[in-house]
Amino acid sequence: MYTSTRDSKLSLTSQQALKTGFAPDGGLYVLPTFTKLDLEAILAVPYQEQAVQVLLALLPDFGEATLRQAVTAAYGDNFSDPQITPVHTVGETHYLELFHGPTSAFKDIGLQLLPRLLQAALAANDRVLILAATSGDTGKAALEGFKDVPQTGIATFYPDGGVSPIQERQMTTTGGQNTTVAAISGNFDDAQSAVKAMLNDHALQAQLSPVQLSVANSINIGRLAPQVVYYFAAYRQLVQAGTIQVGERVNFTVPTGNFGDVLAGYYAKQLGLPVNKFIVATNANSEVSDFLATGVYDRNRQFLKTSSPSMDIQISSNLERLLYYKSNGDSALVAQLMQSLADTGRYQVPADLLAAIQADFVGGKAQDTEVLAAIRAVADAHGYLMDPHTAVGYVVQQRLALAGPTVLLATASPFKFPQVVAEAALGEHYADGFEAMQVLASAYHQAIPQPLAQLADLPIRHHQLLQPAQMPEFVAQFAQEVL
Repeated sequence: MYTSTRDSKLSLTSQQALKTGFAPDGGLYVLPTFTKLDLEAILAVPYQEQAVQVLLALLPDFGEATLRQAVTAAYGDNFSDPQITPVHTVGETHYLELFHGPTSAFKDIGLQLLPRLLQAALAANDRVLILAATSGDTGKAALEGFKDVPQTGIATFYPDGGVSPIQERQMTTTGGQNTTVAAISGNFDDAQSAVKAMLNDHALQAQLSPVQLSVANSINIGRLAPQVVYYFAAYRQLVQAGTIQVGERVNFTVPTGNFGDVLAGYYAKQLGLPVNKFIVATNANSEVSDFLATGVYDRNRQFLKTSSPSMDIQISSNLERLLYYKSNGDSALVAQLMQSLADTGRYQVPADLLAAIQADFVGGKAQDTEVLAAIRAVADAHGYLMDPHTAVGYVVQQRLALAGPTVLLATASPFKFPQVVAEAALGEHYADGFEAMQVLASAYHQAIPQPLAQLADLPIRHHQLLQPAQMPEFVAQFAQEVL
């Protein structure tokens, strides 16, 4: 049974946790204990079967038949590589490429599966409105996953001017009868805070009834659980390539903002994957990496716009789940720390808790100048293009140089950020992202992912710009229209 990070008395099934997304006390849903998987067995099967085994451990009340059906539908021809998340070794770097899905970013792994899991959990008369705050990639992946899914609607909010032009175009051209998109004045944290507030707004929920609110961000366990799978997939591919032996520990470098991607890796370790360290890489918005070094989480600092906009985040929601696990399920302590963050913008963990976290995690940050230089260096040396988020991880991984094999999570296609990548790799500035795509494709003999290539020809369907305070009214009107 699942519980809340802030109230250990709460108990509910994984289906209930997935449907509601967010605990009524403001906490996140967690599974208090993990059952170890048979490592050799899970390394002997392809991605889809690995997914079934992982999900059975994390979402047990769905049942094997339901999970198998959902996995089969989620991971097939919609991914351009049969491995789903292939490991590509370039020089001495092992890139776990997570961008071969329909929106060319790692969020597809969770958001191709979440809608299918949600459908399985819904009763015949249930109606659910999904809310998604996005710093760039979650928005389109959620829209694509939930588009025209029966009994659901989805409303996505992104910071105006805070995502790349291609990311914005992906969202605003979305079709479907049950989708809506709005830019908000402010940054990602403003959007995420407003979504969390709506999920705990009892007056809004009464107004929407019988429609339920849920969430597509990684605070939803149904978004997080599928991401655990690709850590096992990466390990299996390294074993098959002869790079490591079964049981050998590896490091994973994870570019992060909201801490969901790297937390999924921690879940994989709890399920039995041999991991040495998780290298947590942040950009100049370095609240998380600074916390890992000092034990102080402080978001009372200037918000910076960087070349890696999906990581321009100051409130890292999933870190709360790690605090729960590393404090041995001390929900009272977690609630106290989160209240301090809400009241003062900061908290400090006890020394023993910090030591427990540092046993598994080490952090580092990369400035934009370092990111651009890394993109250029790898392109020049190997003809391999990194997107700026992957390059953040590369910079930190190179600087820390931990012993043992290390896998770098490549979180998005370089063609999602073509202007940044073209300027870094080729030294040329392009005002038009589609022109930059074509230049990169020609210079490096790579095919532009089809969903990105066709964006230029799609009409803009969503034009809304809201203040955060207008979001509840916007959501209520949308729910009335589509549900």
